[in-house]
Amino acid sequence: MNIMLYLAVVLIWGTTWIAIFLQQEAANTPVLVAVFWRFLLASVLMLVILKLIKRLRPLDKQDHLFCLLQGCCVFGFNFVCFYHAAAWISSGLESVIFSMAVLYNALNSWIFFRHRPPFRLLPAAVLGLGGIVALFWNDIQAAHPAPQLLWGVGLSALGTLGFSLGNMISTRHQRRQRDVLTTNSYAMLYGAIVMAIIALLNGDSLAPALNLQWLGSMSYLAIFGSVLGFGAYFTLVGRIGASQAAYCTLLFPLVALTLSTIYEGYQWHGNAIVGLAMILMGNMVMFVRWPTAGKLRLA
Repeated sequence: MNIMLYLAVVLIWGTTWIAIFLQQEAANTPVLVAVFWRFLLASVLMLVILKLIKRLRPLDKQDHLFCLLQGCCVFGFNFVCFYHAAAWISSGLESVIFSMAVLYNALNSWIFFRHRPPFRLLPAAVLGLGGIVALFWNDIQAAHPAPQLLWGVGLSALGTLGFSLGNMISTRHQRRQRDVLTTNSYAMLYGAIVMAIIALLNGDSLAPALNLQWLGSMSYLAIFGSVLGFGAYFTLVGRIGASQAAYCTLLFPLVALTLSTIYEGYQWHGNAIVGLAMILMGNMVMFVRWPTAGKLRLA
């Protein structure tokens, strides 16, 4: 089951990055509105299904408050960051930066749950940060690097932090034996409501774009990326822990970069290949134990 969940997350989330690009390309819809419709559709679909199959579990007021926080972290503001970043860097590069979630999760597990990170976090972080520098080296080397590049990288990193904080809240839910599908559904709903409130206060219309590409991308992001993808991921968090579940991020950047090369015309350079290899190696270091005797094994 863990292997099936892992493969599902890799394949689904590896393709959602290009769907974000296609949705934003299809219409000039405000980011808050795009995120609102994605998670409104996902949450309503989930709540209806859970109600029909009698899997919607009751939650107390404190649980709902944490669902609200989870919604803001992982079904709201983090995606606002990712959607804005997609305008400045390729979706494939976004996914590579997002793969650093493994380091965020290790540090946040230490902060919130006193799970001391292993020593291998240090070399993993050095490889990861060095890989990001290598990945964007051509732009950094320019006499006047575009501010948009820095915004794209910074927003992707900030969105990844939000995702990691949402992981910590999901861990809290599951430690208290709360149903992962129920908490996810309410968190998506609350995230959508917060996005709608901010959009309205900003003077944006909540009307969706009525063209096939926008609606198709949004539906894919809602059903596959949100309902199935997050359901599989947070189930995996409950089964093997947030730090190890983030191992999924090791492979889906390869899927995302392949699609970005085909659809966005991403240009590969030698430093980009080196940077990607360093980031993936850094992630892998987090999951390889070096026993005093015997063979290597995954953490």
